[in-house]
Amino acid sequence: MARSARIERKTSETAIALDLEIDGAGSYSVQTPVAFLNHMLELFARHGLFNLNVHAQGDTAIDFHHTVEDIGICLGQAFIKALGDKAGIRRYGDAKVPMDEALAEVTLDLSGRPYLVYTIPDLKGKVGEFDCELVEEFLQAFANNCKATLHVNVAYGKNSHHIIEAVFKALARALDNATQLDARITGVPSTKGVL
Repeated sequence: MARSARIERKTSETAIALDLEIDGAGSYSVQTPVAFLNHMLELFARHGLFNLNVHAQGDTAIDFHHTVEDIGICLGQAFIKALGDKAGIRRYGDAKVPMDEALAEVTLDLSGRPYLVYTIPDLKGKVGEFDCELVEEFLQAFANNCKATLHVNVAYGKNSHHIIEAVFKALARALDNATQLDARITGVPSTKGVL
């Protein structure tokens, strides 16, 4: 059975349609008004081997905040929906990814308990037109809606683009690890019997 989901979200601020296939090949079609986020979602799909289609509109004349946050919401909801009862998944995932001078580490638990730890060098200002502070907003929205415990740590880095790109690639690889089915696991990987 395909582990996939379609999420549609329409508010007075955004309109988003997102399709996710967990067991994919890294194919993508990303069309949002936030060019840098498009790039991050494309590499997220490629490095996590997820098939991802995202089409979004938003009130970007104000700023990118609502669009970025709402895409994070939709992506988190898509993982929850596609994983179903989470039977047979590894649950935990981690990855370290270098990007030139930057090194990012993402460790996560698809625990049903949303929590974000975000420890990175001070990212003020912009990459292109993208406000760097929106990375944390995206990750918080994703963690809340994926119901994941998510630790994002960047040990060092100077270039904001490199730091953010390493984070998204590490998130993709950690999620790929955590969502993998393991034939040794019977049911849900929790002594509680539910995640």
